[in-house]
Amino acid sequence: MRKDKKQVIGEEIADEQIKLFLAVEPADATPPSLHKLIKAYRGLRVDDFERFVGFFVEAGYDLNAKDGKGNDFTALIRDQRQAEPYIEVIEAARR
Repeated sequence: MRKDKKQVIGEEIADEQIKLFLAVEPADATPPSLHKLIKAYRGLRVDDFERFVGFFVEAGYDLNAKDGKGNDFTALIRDQRQAEPYIEVIEAARR
């Protein structure tokens, strides 16, 4: 990064931007609910992901959606290094 450029970390994301993740649709046989969770996981910081999950549930999507092999969202990301806080968000929302 150039010395005259400041690194921007932690800019606030508006609710409208977070809700855009609800509009993504799978191009394959992945259940839409599972696809939306995966895209949000990949694109949002954990605090923003937590807000997303609230919108996700409010919109009636399924936190327990599974792929063709029977894996839900937490099973798919569990082995990833930074997955634990995201898994905690999902588990709290399931209660």
